[in-house]
Amino acid sequence: MTIHPTGPRPALDAIEGSLIREVSEEGRKVPGLIRLFFGEPDTVTPAFIREAAKAALDAGETFYAPNPGIAPLREAISRYLIRNGRPVPPGRVAVTASGVNALMLVAQALLDPGDEVVIPMPAWPNLDGIARVMGARVTPLPIRILNGAWRVDLDELLATVTPATRLLFLNSPGNPTGWTLTAEEQRAILAHCRKTGTWILSDDVYERLYFAGDAAPSFLSIATEEDRVVSTNSFSKSWAMTGWRLGWIVAPPALMDSIAKLNEFNMSSAATFVQHAGIVALDQGDGFIAETQARYRTCRDLALEILGTVPGVSAPRPDGAMYLFLKVEGCADSVALAKSLIHSAGVGLAPGAAFGAGGEGHLRLCFAQSEQRLRTACTRVAEALSARD
Repeated sequence: MTIHPTGPRPALDAIEGSLIREVSEEGRKVPGLIRLFFGEPDTVTPAFIREAAKAALDAGETFYAPNPGIAPLREAISRYLIRNGRPVPPGRVAVTASGVNALMLVAQALLDPGDEVVIPMPAWPNLDGIARVMGARVTPLPIRILNGAWRVDLDELLATVTPATRLLFLNSPGNPTGWTLTAEEQRAILAHCRKTGTWILSDDVYERLYFAGDAAPSFLSIATEEDRVVSTNSFSKSWAMTGWRLGWIVAPPALMDSIAKLNEFNMSSAATFVQHAGIVALDQGDGFIAETQARYRTCRDLALEILGTVPGVSAPRPDGAMYLFLKVEGCADSVALAKSLIHSAGVGLAPGAAFGAGGEGHLRLCFAQSEQRLRTACTRVAEALSARD
């Protein structure tokens, strides 16, 4: 007779809870705390997007939507991608209830227990967590500082990804380091994964928060529809829509039916009126994204200017995303340090230990803030870190 465990699956027990959430809870009741724990801006969603949601509600768009999303939004996503050099038809697009939901759906479609997943680290902890929820084995690939910038050694990546590797998880520009693959590196990775039969899952949520062009290089610009390449994206970052929970998947045609099934079993569909707001965001949001890119570039440089003066603190200039990943000399417990800064500086930062291999000894700062708020936060952090023994 089979004896079933009385609690959750052992794979879930083995996954650590969010250290970022743990630190943020420490600051919940601290008055005046500048909260830079999470990856979101301190500005609300633009008015033209909010008004579109209101109009959709007033029009009665409150019913179930098709599993892959409403056709006008899938068409708008396709138009947006084509404008940015990613030739993707609407039939390869599925709408999801957030970017993280998109990642989970793809993992459910592709991973069996015991499959190997390669993830460059330090990385957003949800990537590792999603793979482990599925019972996969995670092989970390180091992201290191090479020639003054966060990089993955391409030869090391190609040697790590073998025919035994089911999935390569990539987030470029990346959280927390801002590292970004070049177009040449992407071509080499795609060619290699074609040989090994490895799926590439590219989390492209920060592709427009890129400081060397309109958009970061994309696998969607070079892959064919037969390639084992899946892209996930979200409205959260580029359109300041973190609380709306809306994202999308671009996948090969052979995977689309499975994605639709999994959407049904997970969320059925994203909220219909939110999908209508997404159409307007895509069709009318290019100006807002350009302004956001310029503002974040200024914020990045301001944060580096202030924190770069602190003895024992260093951070390479990120190519994209919205974070500085600060190395703090002598820090062996970033959770304790982050908690102490809540009280000594009145600023909440994310502990580097949350981001897996290579993260300990660092702090992540989200610089997607107003200039004055960011200046105040960085000055306080600089003073507190300078005062450490």
